[in-house]
Amino acid sequence: MNGKQIKEGFKFLLLNSTGKIPSHAIRLFIYKHLFKARIGNKAVIYGGAEIRSPENLVIGERSIIGNSAKLDARAGIEIGKNVNFSTGVWIWTMQHDPQDPDFGVKQGKVTIKDYAWVSCRTIILPGVTIGEGAVVAAGAVVTKNVPDYAFVGGVPAKVIGERNRDLRYQLGDYLPFI
Repeated sequence: MNGKQIKEGFKFLLLNSTGKIPSHAIRLFIYKHLFKARIGNKAVIYGGAEIRSPENLVIGERSIIGNSAKLDARAGIEIGKNVNFSTGVWIWTMQHDPQDPDFGVKQGKVTIKDYAWVSCRTIILPGVTIGEGAVVAAGAVVTKNVPDYAFVGGVPAKVIGERNRDLRYQLGDYLPFI
């Protein structure tokens, strides 16, 4: 192995271990300062997170990333302010194209706007934008953009309701060892 391979191997091990560190403050320090993720004030990343290409990840102020999230930021993920991800949210910015004869990839940045709530065990696919204040119901698979303040659910996700537009809450309070 050459020096570059050793460095990349060490980076891979550290990145995959960071989500398991039992301290929010230490995880945040590593993501921000070693991996160059842009994370706003009072944002929280709970334990068990797996982040690919954190240098392409932006998390707004007071947003919360729940336990066991998988954030594939290879093509970019931008998360607004006061966004809540429940446990087990998966966001993919790259995937194989089953119609491509060479099994190539499709990719696209994922954007989650302010005050969105992405509930547990949801999947968001490449190129999707989740609108401001939108809610993605538990277990949904989001393949297309979600309008502002819409409730979506199902596989594939479809609009099933509308959310109140008067949102004033502030997220981002946490215990230091979570």
